[in-house]
Amino acid sequence: MGLWSATSLNMIDMIGVGPFITMPLVVSAMGGPQALLGWIAGALLAVAVPATLLFLAQLAWFNAAEAQRPIDRYLVYLTPLLFVARALLTAVRRHPMVNSSWDDGAQEIVVKHYVNLGIAVAAERGLLVPNVKNAGELSLPELARSLQALAETARAGKATPADLAGGTITITNVGVFGVDGGTPILTPGEAAILAFGQVRDAPWVVDGQLAVRSVCTLSLSFDHRIIDGELGSALLRDVGAMLEDPVRMLAWN
Repeated sequence: MGLWSATSLNMIDMIGVGPFITMPLVVSAMGGPQALLGWIAGALLAVAVPATLLFLAQLAWFNAAEAQRPIDRYLVYLTPLLFVARALLTAVRRHPMVNSSWDDGAQEIVVKHYVNLGIAVAAERGLLVPNVKNAGELSLPELARSLQALAETARAGKATPADLAGGTITITNVGVFGVDGGTPILTPGEAAILAFGQVRDAPWVVDGQLAVRSVCTLSLSFDHRIIDGELGSALLRDVGAMLEDPVRMLAWN
């Protein structure tokens, strides 16, 4: 992949409009060569994920029983990150503007009608962001295998330029480092990046009573020239809702 027809893109002319809408609202992180960071805004959401963890366990047991193989084989790639990825892909379908980039020269928003899902991977030579091409067209098992293969290839230092080029939106799993969240930095040429924090037990109110639930934090950074607070919040809310109740992924697909 890597070449797309004009019908895969949609240009929205923002000449004379975009800066005046977004400039008073953005959060400036730093200047200098990272000037793009002046347009970054963000949002956080804590989510209870027991239903997602239960669904993953059931899926692993089903696959193991069906294939008559050890369950450990399936637990390698049937992880919460898989469901975060599927939830994000579903949310992008509901909010296509987030899958865009900003053309500074033309003062246009370029909306992409395909999703090349980037996954940030910590490799020996530093952070790499390979992407799954046309991830939105993959079934859940295909997405699981693609994410696992992409991460293994990147960690082994074998990611190709094609693997690293053409991403449209990214997930970074900061939970593997034992942290709850952060402020992820946009991948150049993309409008949004979602950070997925560690899943841990935490106090949670259930039916008016205090209980302990498995909870994670989702952190979204986005380019405010393209995505305003309402759209960014809607995307984050939808991802969180699907992780709280995975049945929504089926209802919204």
